[in-house]
Amino acid sequence: MTRYPFEPVPAISVEIAGTDMRFPVGRVFCVGRNYAAHVREMGLDPDREEPCYFTKSNISIVSSGSAIPYPPGTENYHHEIELVVAIGKSGFELAAEDALSIVFGYAGGFDMTRRDLQIASRDNKGPWDIGKDFENAAVIGAIRPADDIGHPSSGRISLSVNGEIRQDSDLSHLIWSVPEIIAHLSRFYRLEPGDLIYTGTPDGVGPVSSGDTIAGEIEGVGPVELQIV
Repeated sequence: MTRYPFEPVPAISVEIAGTDMRFPVGRVFCVGRNYAAHVREMGLDPDREEPCYFTKSNISIVSSGSAIPYPPGTENYHHEIELVVAIGKSGFELAAEDALSIVFGYAGGFDMTRRDLQIASRDNKGPWDIGKDFENAAVIGAIRPADDIGHPSSGRISLSVNGEIRQDSDLSHLIWSVPEIIAHLSRFYRLEPGDLIYTGTPDGVGPVSSGDTIAGEIEGVGPVELQIV
């Protein structure tokens, strides 16, 4: 029997819609700057040379419908709604035309961001970790299997704060499509079952405060919600 000096962290998992099973989460990859309008609102020029990635710890995962505290160390806490891809099979050096074969399903998610800390890190040419990877920073709704909904390449993606629409776009506006992202990422990592990929956010990102309710919806995929307390 293995002994530990303290109790290990319980397995991190996400609800699978329509079943009593849960999806065990391994790594969390995030794609930055993947909608041209959002790239411009961040003061940068959109291009299609190479996708940009960062990661979050799986302990940053929090389920849709949760009430979470305003995070420490920031005065500019932002919402970002994203399509999340759940990987269900191993894949390495995949061609784009084969990439969807390893997808288990899709969910709506929020890439919550301490924007002031992210921008300070970016301006100092440092990593984004302190602005992106923190407790409750990766919100996710129930995963809907691709066998049930197919592979969405278009459809409305929107987010409201206290009933006011803040983000409103379409999945077809992704600079890098889901199969292109998977194929490119698989050149650098052997993707494994349990990996999640947050695929980027459209324009309209902005701050939230204690007491706010955030509601997102991706057409054909489902809702994701969060309350800041």
